[in-house]
Amino acid sequence: MVSNTIRGRAVKFGDNIDTDQIIPARYLFTSDEKELARHCMEGADPAIVAVMRPDDIIVAGRNFGCGSSREHAPVSIKAQGHPCVIAESFARIFFRNAINIGLPIFESPDAARAIRTGDAVEVDLAGGMIKVGGNRFAFEAYPEEIRRIIAAGGLLNAVRETLRSRGRPPQPEVGASGR
Repeated sequence: MVSNTIRGRAVKFGDNIDTDQIIPARYLFTSDEKELARHCMEGADPAIVAVMRPDDIIVAGRNFGCGSSREHAPVSIKAQGHPCVIAESFARIFFRNAINIGLPIFESPDAARAIRTGDAVEVDLAGGMIKVGGNRFAFEAYPEEIRRIIAAGGLLNAVRETLRSRGRPPQPEVGASGR
C-alpha cells in the first residue's frame, strides 16, 4: 500500500528514456520481478544499477517510457523498490501500464527540470505537490479512483477488493488450476 506521502532521493535521467532503456529486451524472457529488478534502468546507464537504491525516486525529462507497450518496464521499476517516477511527460501506454500495476508516476515539467540527482524529494499524492528543498511544484493530483488503484497495488488488486466488498469472491486467475 502506498501512503499519501512519498519520500526519497532523486536519480535523474534525460529525455526519451524508452522501455528498452528501462529494461533491455534481452531480459524479457522472464516475468520474474526480482530478475527484472536487477536490470532496471540498465539500458539507460549500465553503471547506475550499482548505485541506485530501492527507495530512490526516478526523475526524467520528456517522453519517459516511450517505445514498446511492454509491462516489464514499469514492473522492473516497482520491483526494484522505486516508490514513484517524476517526469516532464510520459508516453501514454507507459502511464497506463504504471497505474495498472500500482506504480505512481507524476507529470511535472518544472519539478523534473529542477530536480538533480541526490536531491531529497517529497511527493504529496493527495495534495498534488512535489517538494524539493524549499521549492514546491504542483502537479494534477490523481482522482480518488486512481489513488485507490495505486493503494491496492494495481488494477487487478483493486478489482479483487471491490468484488470482496460486494460479497463476490474473485475468480481464479487465467491459467490457474483452480485447486
